[in-house]
Amino acid sequence: MTDLDSNSDTNADRADWRGDHGAVTEHSPAACAKVAPILQRIGDKWSILVVVMLSGGPRRFNELKRQIGGISQRMLTLTLRGLERDGLVTRTVTPSIPPRVDYELTPMGQTLRGPVAAIGQWATSHSQAIEDARQRFDAAQD
Repeated sequence: MTDLDSNSDTNADRADWRGDHGAVTEHSPAACAKVAPILQRIGDKWSILVVVMLSGGPRRFNELKRQIGGISQRMLTLTLRGLERDGLVTRTVTPSIPPRVDYELTPMGQTLRGPVAAIGQWATSHSQAIEDARQRFDAAQD
């Protein structure tokens, strides 16, 4: 019997999560609270798009802004600053006139390339099914 099998109060809020290989991973509110801000950072649309753009190598700020499209200068600045703070992106300033600033994925940021690509592939292959589900839901609401 594991901790997860007991009915104690300390385990009341825990869930039994099975990974791809059937291994039990304990889930608790404390663990969730710890990873929630990380998932919030890497899961927002702008962070995902920045990771995708930087997967091809270093980029300058305006190059990122052009490639992403639709992102404001302020939002790109905040996104890059947050990714840098979390150790996923480096910012390199090269002294020149005007100063050259390049952004690049760190080794830890590089590890996001696979998961982000998988999410993108999943979204692409399920986009029609999701659109169909939305239409059914919206039709049922009328």
